[in-house]
Order: sequence, then C-alpha cells, then structure tokens
Amino acid sequence: MLPPVSSNTDFEHMFEIAPVSLWLEDYSDVRRLLMQWRDQGVVDVEAHLRENRECVRAYGAGIRLLRVNQRTLDLFAAPDQATLEASLDRVFRDDMYESAIAEVQQLWSGAPEFSNQTVNYALDGRRLDVRIRGRILPGYEQCWSRVLVSLEDVTEQVQSRLRLQRSEEYARGLFEHSPVSLWVEDFSAVKRLLDEVRVQGIYDFRTFLKVHPEFVQRCMREIRVLDVNHLTLEMFGAESKQALLAGLDRVFRGEMHDSFSEQLIDLWDGKLFQQREVVNYNLSGEPIHIHMQFAVLEEHRHDWGMVLLSLVDITARKKAEAYLEYLGKHDVLTGLRNRAYYVEEMSRLARKGPWPVAVVAIDLNGLKAINDEQGHTAGDAMLRRVGEVLAKAVDAPICAARIGGDEFCVLMPMTDARGAQAMVDRIGSLLELNNQFYPGQALSLSMGVAIAQSGEQIEAAVHRADQAMYAEKARYYAAMGVDRRRD
Repeated sequence: MLPPVSSNTDFEHMFEIAPVSLWLEDYSDVRRLLMQWRDQGVVDVEAHLRENRECVRAYGAGIRLLRVNQRTLDLFAAPDQATLEASLDRVFRDDMYESAIAEVQQLWSGAPEFSNQTVNYALDGRRLDVRIRGRILPGYEQCWSRVLVSLEDVTEQVQSRLRLQRSEEYARGLFEHSPVSLWVEDFSAVKRLLDEVRVQGIYDFRTFLKVHPEFVQRCMREIRVLDVNHLTLEMFGAESKQALLAGLDRVFRGEMHDSFSEQLIDLWDGKLFQQREVVNYNLSGEPIHIHMQFAVLEEHRHDWGMVLLSLVDITARKKAEAYLEYLGKHDVLTGLRNRAYYVEEMSRLARKGPWPVAVVAIDLNGLKAINDEQGHTAGDAMLRRVGEVLAKAVDAPICAARIGGDEFCVLMPMTDARGAQAMVDRIGSLLELNNQFYPGQALSLSMGVAIAQSGEQIEAAVHRADQAMYAEKARYYAAMGVDRRRD
C-alpha cells in the first residue's frame, strides 16, 4: 500500500518542485479593499478603476507575497525570495495596469479564481510574457489569506505570434502597395472541371474547346476572386473591391475569351506558371493592354486553390508601338501613306495584282511660290489639305501616298482606265469642296493617269502617269502665265 498523503509535507514538496512558477500570496487586504468600494457604492468596478488609477495601485499594494518556488526564482533571475520581493517594482511595471483591472473584475464578480495574460520583467531586464492563473485555496474563501498564483512563461509563443503577425503585415503591405495590379484567385473549381473532362477520355483539349466554346465561359464563371490590391482599383477605375467584383463582366470581355482559352490549354498541359499579353477593360469601358503573369502558388499545386495574378498596364507602350508602326507607314504631315509603304505596295501589286492596276500621279501646283512668299507653315497647310482630299477620295484597297515634297500617288488595284478617270473626277470634286471650306489660297492639283496590265511593269505605268501629270502641270503654268522654273 502507498503511504498516506501528508497534506503539509507533500504540499511543500510539490510547491517547490513544480515545473511552473508558483506564488503563494495573501489577498486578505484585497478582499477588505473590495468590500470598502462596495460600501462606497461602487457598481462598475472597471469604470471606477479607470477613473481612479490610485485604486489600481492600492490593489497591488494589498497583495502580500508569502512564498515563491525555485522555478520562480529561476524565471525571474533572482538569487532568493528576499531579493525578488525587494525588486517587485522592477518585475511588475508598464503593461500591468490593464491586467490588474482584469483580475479585480473577476474577483469582484465573486469568482474564486482569476486568469489573464500580461508582461513581467526578469531582474536581468528580460521581458516575460506570462499567463497568470490564481485560485483562492479551499478553506480560505472567507478571508482570501491564501491564494495560489501560477505563472506560465509564454514568451516564445507570444513572440512567435508577433513575428507571424509582423510577417503577415509585411506581406500585406507588399501586396497592397505593390507597383503592379495583384489578384488572388481560387481556380479550384476550374481544376475540377478540367479533371472531369480528362476523366471522359478527352486528350485533344484544343479541339474540345473549339467544339464546346461554352466550356470556356463556364470556367470563367467558376473563378473566384479572393482579393485585389489598391493599384488594381486605380487601374480599373473602381471605388472599392466590391464595385470591382460586381463589374467583372465589364472587365473581362471581348478577346478575353480567346486568351483565356489559351490559358486553359496551358493549364491542361500542366503549365502552372504563364505569361501573356491580354486586353481588359476598366469600368468606364476603356481598353487596357496588360502583361499578365499567372502562377499557381506552390502549396496549392494540388488543388489550384490560390493563384496569384500580376497585371502590368502596358497601354502606353502599346500606343507607342502603334504610333511607331503608324510612322513607319504614314506621312506625319498629311496622314497619307508614306513613300516606304508606297514602294512596298508597288512590289506587292507587281507580284500578286490584281490586274489591271491604275496609277494616278498627283502634284501640288504652286508649292514653291507659297513657301517663298508666305512661308513653309503656309506650304505645310496646303499639303495637309491635299491629304484631307485624298483621304476622303480613297477606300481600301486603294492606296494614296505622299511620295515626295509635293508629289502624291494613288495606286488602284483591279481598276481600268474608266475607274481611274472616275477617281480623278472624284478628287476634282473634293478639291472644289475643300477650296470652298478654306478661304484664301486655292488648292490646285495636276494629275496624270496610266494603266498597268497583267505582265507589265508597274514602274513603267508610274512613269507614264508622271509624264501625263507633268504635261498637265505645264499646261497649268502656261495658262497662268507663270514660269514653271519658279515652282
């Protein structure tokens, strides 16, 4: 048989060797203090303590330390109890105010125990996060002269939690203030749909999408947006995340069906990291050219439950590229095609036709005199007017180009002499309207026509059209009584 437990001896032994910090304290003065407050008419003890901070200090002063165990001395770096007791003002400070209020509230309610979490300090200066549990020992409920308090060191847990919190806050800060649009999305439903198709024995997924285009729309509807950052709202002109999410059907439309189809095909092939250029729309309906980077996060590769999309607005770049492309094929002053495009078009027509090809050579009369007498600004204005006339006169596949200073040419595939003359007449009519619209200097053009038949060199037709144009130009200057050499 086991020997009977000696309450005093065994308590002393267990108290001393306990693996947690134990404090045996006398709360009898605390009890009298609480009774005094009740007699004074205090009902809301928390409000009372917050309005009277000296009452909190009185509560602390009412606690009398009787004994601590060895674990307490080790925890607080105290050589003995006397040293610890003499240094309690260094142990209990700063953050203790709120925890003291919590303790008093629990005792005030009549509970025989209390608990809270607070901060203490070891004598060597270390901060200690501790979880406190106090209990009025049995037999002392009427006087509170024996209260056993345990302190559990939870510093590591608290610090770990704080580090995690700081890490999360840091990550959140990076997300919210990223210089690119970020979307966190759930593609798990899309994965399930693809898996269902695979189970059906489909192996040519591209053909499957061509036969079932509605599958693409179904997948798009199954994407769940989890979060977006601040720049995303700015990029798409949304006042809030809710407003953006409510308008996603206006954001993802148009050619997004085709680009998303390619995205699905890549996912089918196991490409969980993708990059492509797409076109989205802001909530005002304006297109946004975007470089999209798509990545299934590593820890969600099994279910695609979290996907990160980064969107870079490349609209300005696309406009610049388009403008450069425009400059490569157009004359800046007139807006017509330039000489480079004209030469390329002649080569194409020479190879492929269709025949016959009509050529209308055009020259602006009197440009040199205008430049000399009125300045090049006036001359440029006349050239722009020629551009206006020719731009209105032609439609694709007809090409109107400025090929020199005051020289223009119209290339007309599959056009005979009759069609060419009709073009000359149309240009003449538009020229008259232009002169009516612009008062002052009248616009005058000399034109020559030639037809290139199948098998004939287009350059030869251009030469004949030039000769015809120069002949008309000579007649114009003769009629005006002007020396042609002045122009």
